[in-house]
Amino acid sequence: MKKNFTLLLLLTLSYSFSQIPTGYYDTATGSGYTLKTQLYNIITNHNDQGYDAFDAFTATNDLDLYYENDNSTILDIYSENPTGIDPYNYTPVIDECGNYNGEGVCYNKEHVIPQSIFNQNAPMRGDAHHLLPTDGRVNGFRSNHPFGYVGANLVSQSGITNPTRNGSKLGNNINTGLFSGYSNTVFEPIDEFKGDIARIYFYFITRYETQVTNWNYDMFNGTSDQVLTDTFLYTLLNWHFNDPVSQKEIDRNNAIYTYQNNRNPFIDHPEYVCQIYNSQCATLNTPDFASVENITVYPNPTINEFYISTTTTLKSIIIYNVNGQIIQKIEQPNTISNETYQVSNLSSGFYLVEIASDNGKIIKKIIVN
Repeated sequence: MKKNFTLLLLLTLSYSFSQIPTGYYDTATGSGYTLKTQLYNIITNHNDQGYDAFDAFTATNDLDLYYENDNSTILDIYSENPTGIDPYNYTPVIDECGNYNGEGVCYNKEHVIPQSIFNQNAPMRGDAHHLLPTDGRVNGFRSNHPFGYVGANLVSQSGITNPTRNGSKLGNNINTGLFSGYSNTVFEPIDEFKGDIARIYFYFITRYETQVTNWNYDMFNGTSDQVLTDTFLYTLLNWHFNDPVSQKEIDRNNAIYTYQNNRNPFIDHPEYVCQIYNSQCATLNTPDFASVENITVYPNPTINEFYISTTTTLKSIIIYNVNGQIIQKIEQPNTISNETYQVSNLSSGFYLVEIASDNGKIIKKIIVN
């Protein structure tokens, strides 16, 4: 898949909105695994609040201010429907598990990196950066399976549909191209939250780089530098590129800094990912869908509206502001004339335009005066 990696540099604009303490990343001056170790030194020795304290954190900081915007229910990445009505909602504390016998009964604490990997030890067990409130049944359904792209052979379990009620699914890894090398069961969240998962993993393997070689997990390769096997490194890199940092992630990162006094560098500085994994990013930069390479976005700068000219049939156009929020999402857009699409009603600002066909995606930048 072709990615325009200037996107990562453009996304650095988002950190001006992120309340990063002055000087926090001053010592992050290297590249490659040197940079990764420098980041480890910055974010290590956080103030571990313990596993049980996370309940109170969730009740205040994991509310849905971004989709339903009701400020009273849990934002659960395994049940959230970003474009419609959620299949169910949870009230903080009141709906916490408890026992469950199916999806939609209650929520509990999901360790994005399974706690069995590190034997439930502190500080990993209570690290809020990789703890999320999720549906109890879906949490159990995901179990300790790796994250990946599900290809076929969906796994059937009683008490739950597959895909789940928001479209997350469990099945065999696609095991093809850059994502080959693993054919067993993986869990795939919906596209809206894939980047969230990727950046949590990049945080975790950086924060615990001095311990990770002691942990046996299908996603890990036994090293303290790359840490992830090629299969899962390319998977998470792809998720990181295609799902930019959101306002939800920024807000949560700020809250966690107050809570346990360390930050996720890959939310503050998305470009750090490719500065560490430069060769892998270069490999991902090899085009395999030239059809969306022949594309023009004009005029740029513009006023209020712009046009997209391409011989490719587009399936979506998504406009992001510099803070990673979706401003417009146009599904199955119609051309206004031969091979030309129009996007209008934009206020002044700097935007990222994600243009997708059936063959892939590309990111363009646009300035509206």
